[in-house]
Amino acid sequence: MELEQLRQLDAVASCGTFSAAAERTNISQPALSRSMRRLEAELGASLFERTRNSAELNEAGRLALEHAQGILRDVARMQEDLDGLHARRSMLRVGTCAPAPLWRLMPAIAERRPELVANPETMPVAELERRLLDGSLDFAILPHRPEGEGVRVAPIMREDLCAFLPRSHPLAGRSSLSLAELDGETFLLYAGVGFWRGICERLMPRAHYVTQGDYLVFSQLARTSPLPSFVTNESELKRAGLDRVSVPLEDADVHVTFYLAMRDRSDHSLGELMDWLERRLALS
Repeated sequence: MELEQLRQLDAVASCGTFSAAAERTNISQPALSRSMRRLEAELGASLFERTRNSAELNEAGRLALEHAQGILRDVARMQEDLDGLHARRSMLRVGTCAPAPLWRLMPAIAERRPELVANPETMPVAELERRLLDGSLDFAILPHRPEGEGVRVAPIMREDLCAFLPRSHPLAGRSSLSLAELDGETFLLYAGVGFWRGICERLMPRAHYVTQGDYLVFSQLARTSPLPSFVTNESELKRAGLDRVSVPLEDADVHVTFYLAMRDRSDHSLGELMDWLERRLALS
């Protein structure tokens, strides 16, 4: 007995004729008839009430169909489970607290393991730590070394936040600033900055923000808007030669080292990738 025979039996029951079932299953009608007769011979029972224009299941056929459909459902579930396992093995779950580290991490992963599909997601630091420990993330990018046993950590980059001011801004000529000096102003902000926004809100409690979720739109507005904004040493806007100036910030909280973390587990493949990323992205 073959799975294809069970699919053919289901098709005959659904279509009502051997000719329609043959068309659905992409074989000739004589071949389908021979296949069903072999199935009947193997089961030791006639399955159809055959007439010139139709093939209707008899009592034995209906019982056989019930079992055949159950087997076909089990096969489909098995295939779905195997496909899901393959997808999970090829999907790399990456969480980050800020966008810039991804600009380095994603190309490095693609270079070493091009078959992996990285699925990055920005989330709060506390959620990153929780999901790293419960295993729902493969890698987490954090602004500090996570505590706890069984976690591998590697520093991968440093990022420094700067004020990005129009040249006409009264503080544009300063060599450095504190965020307290900018408190109360309205800033243009990219919605995907991650944990950086929390730092700004904490150190500038009276500031207001105009946020833009599309980075390309934000980049264009940052070139033309009279509102102050922020850039980092990783931002292409800082190097764009615009009619704006980037002023370094003095606050210790805006100078951050990012760490790549993973649970130290028996997955040799991810462990090898972590070894390579640690060498590839190591801070000099």
